[in-house]
Amino acid sequence: MNKKVTDILLRKGSNITTVNPGTSVLEALQIMADQNIGSVLVMDNGQYLGIMTERDYSRKIILKGKSSTDTTVKDIMSSDFPRVTAADSIDYCMQLMSDKNIRYLPVFELEQVIGIISINDVVKETILSHEETITQLKDYLHSSR
Repeated sequence: MNKKVTDILLRKGSNITTVNPGTSVLEALQIMADQNIGSVLVMDNGQYLGIMTERDYSRKIILKGKSSTDTTVKDIMSSDFPRVTAADSIDYCMQLMSDKNIRYLPVFELEQVIGIISINDVVKETILSHEETITQLKDYLHSSR
């Protein structure tokens, strides 16, 4: 079965946590901690600007000795992540993440962001898909005796 991004969004829901570009890094980290997520989408008046991730924080704030209260998410967000659509395959997403060494992908429908998927989502969906295949094979083996 060729699973798609839409399968992930259906399973986990497409609720998106957003912050505006002027939000302090500390405030964004607090939101991420409260929701137990590793990234937030940066939006300005409904327009997608980028994604701020835990990796952005560790590499661009901690390692550079910057202040997370004085720095805004706009200053450290990643704006070059490739975009995927709901129709893209899980395999394609895994390849993209692996090639570019990234853990998140924004999901778009035309110019509108409709979700975000993580490497964890992709791995979980792949495992679920394998489990379904195994169950179907077992059923087939039992029924053909």
